[in-house]
Amino acid sequence: MLDYDEILRQNSILEGERIVLRPFSLDDVNDVFLYASDEKVTKYLTWPPHADLAETEKIVREIYLNKPNVYAITLKDEPRCIGCIELRLCPEHHKASFGYVLNRNYWNRGYMTEALSLILDLAFSKLGLNRVESTHYAGNEASGRVMAKCGMKFEGKGRQEVKIKGIYHDVLHYGILKEEWLQNNTP
Repeated sequence: MLDYDEILRQNSILEGERIVLRPFSLDDVNDVFLYASDEKVTKYLTWPPHADLAETEKIVREIYLNKPNVYAITLKDEPRCIGCIELRLCPEHHKASFGYVLNRNYWNRGYMTEALSLILDLAFSKLGLNRVESTHYAGNEASGRVMAKCGMKFEGKGRQEVKIKGIYHDVLHYGILKEEWLQNNTP
């Protein structure tokens, strides 16, 4: 049986063309606060905007630090943290889901597509998973476009599936299988 945590630790830094995914450090707190306190960035997330730096530091310490499946998104030419991507493993079904967030000053530049591509490569080529899936709320179609650009297929919509911040949201489901990923990523 694969030791997923060990594989993740061995792949703690994932390098793309323009970005690097790496573990978080306490040096990232100010950068995380920039996006975590932004109401436009957190609009479609389950958590409210951070109120102060102390809240962000607590989250970084308790949730981001020392978790091999949580990556800070940084630019190669600007070593600040511009976002986060997390791979959530479900070993018994050989699958994973993910979540991501990006500082809005970096939206629409392809950085999240590049980050997700690195995560999918990790999931299929190193972790040997069979499926990766995720969702986004209706209204956040940019997130769906990122998934589609990475080869994920739209699988359906759950009408008013979740209640977040007092509002019912339709949830759009996406998935990709290893065989589909291999077709698109094998020379």
